[in-house]
Amino acid sequence: MLAYLPRPPTDTSRYGTFPQKPELPATPGALPEDSRQQAGVATAKRSALVLNYRSLPRRGCLVPGEPALLPSRSCVASRHRPGDPSRCPPAAPREAGTRWYPLHALSAPDAPSPAHSKAPARAAAAVPTPEGLQSRRRKLLEEDVPVVQANKRQRQRYVTKVGKCQVNLGNIQEKKRFLSDIFTTIVDLKYRWFLFVFMMCYIVTWVVFGTVYFFDAWARGDVRHRGDPEWRACIENVDDFISALLFSVESQRTIGYGSRMVTANCAEGVILLMAQSIVGSMIDALMVGCMFVKISRPKKRAQTLIFSKNCVVSHRDEKLCLMFRVGDLRDSHMVDAKIRAKLIKSRQTAEGEFIPLEQSELNLGYDTGEDRLFLVEPQIICHVINRRSPFWDMSAESLRREQFEIIIILEGIVEATGMTCQARTSYTEDEILWGYRFEPCMSLEKGAFRVDYSRFEMTFEVQTPAASAKELHELKELEQQAHSTLSLYWDPLLQPGA
Repeated sequence: MLAYLPRPPTDTSRYGTFPQKPELPATPGALPEDSRQQAGVATAKRSALVLNYRSLPRRGCLVPGEPALLPSRSCVASRHRPGDPSRCPPAAPREAGTRWYPLHALSAPDAPSPAHSKAPARAAAAVPTPEGLQSRRRKLLEEDVPVVQANKRQRQRYVTKVGKCQVNLGNIQEKKRFLSDIFTTIVDLKYRWFLFVFMMCYIVTWVVFGTVYFFDAWARGDVRHRGDPEWRACIENVDDFISALLFSVESQRTIGYGSRMVTANCAEGVILLMAQSIVGSMIDALMVGCMFVKISRPKKRAQTLIFSKNCVVSHRDEKLCLMFRVGDLRDSHMVDAKIRAKLIKSRQTAEGEFIPLEQSELNLGYDTGEDRLFLVEPQIICHVINRRSPFWDMSAESLRREQFEIIIILEGIVEATGMTCQARTSYTEDEILWGYRFEPCMSLEKGAFRVDYSRFEMTFEVQTPAASAKELHELKELEQQAHSTLSLYWDPLLQPGA
């Protein structure tokens, strides 16, 4: 709505007209008929693709029939080279009856222009913008920001930024499977429940064996002959439940105060003491082992493996690439570190079947070995967008309309403990920056390399076409075809004696 409000033409360098129909390259009139037809077909295809490419909306440029994007990235018309498809089209000379539009104009998609429908005769007139209109415009922009943020907060993630999977398992019928693997079940418990189970294992055994000791003393008559010096008791100084419980704790924890002990007057007392010693040793081994594994789990090591908050899309070695950055905050390095990526996206098959949250692999260099990292300093991981990539036909505009999630999984062996560690994070479509690169964060200082983690998240803008990798590849092929067609005519003319 704000794009069609009248604006004063202040600086003509910031304004541009709609791009006109590109002129076809002039071919020599002496071309043969076959070469002329081939050149005409190739030029027509190239012109159609260039028009399709230039009709894609770019940040900071206004093109006909398409809405402009947000003004976060701008294009300078003076730096563009004519005929370069990787940049925004240059501003054409102003003609009569043509209205100038600012390059940073905002527009709503598929909204009819009131300036063209209601007052076409006043299209070329420049109406000064009052101060009240500017304040109203700023107010509308400020009100739009919380709405966008609210929509982002409502998006359900498959994996959080810290690597937690947002999947809840329910209606599990055979829960006895968890008891068959009791060690893993106890280790996976939360700390409050783990400590509760830890304490209850000891308390229950103490109470159970204390009850058995008291029942044995009551059955043999030790309780009735309390204080009788001539009575030969089975367990000395055990004449009530509290004393039996104290004897159970002293026996299992091998405290041995000396006031209570099992005598040779009964065989069952010796058997109970042996059984309690064996059960106590088993509980000690289980609980101490669970406590050690839970404290030294490699899950805590993953907290020092960090990922960049955003992905970037830009050119590297003349290829469109999706990149992100990983780093390790510890001096002890990960051994045999590997990284892989999964694309989580729902789709519908040709038969009409809906597949929710389908997982597909993103190539991070597993065929060339680039997925194996020597993670000593922060590294930028690159996914080349080629024909096998799911982002092959995705442009900057279609990226905004998609809904997907990229899961990054970094695995390695902890050097200190030898355990396998896994760190995870995720990126949604609104966390991908088109046309940016990461700033370097390494420098040479006093004979060693220094990593500045304050620049780990920093990015800078670069010139990147808004078209998809497929469209750029087709445009390059048409240019090569047109060049080869023209060379069929010019090469014989350049030969001597032609």
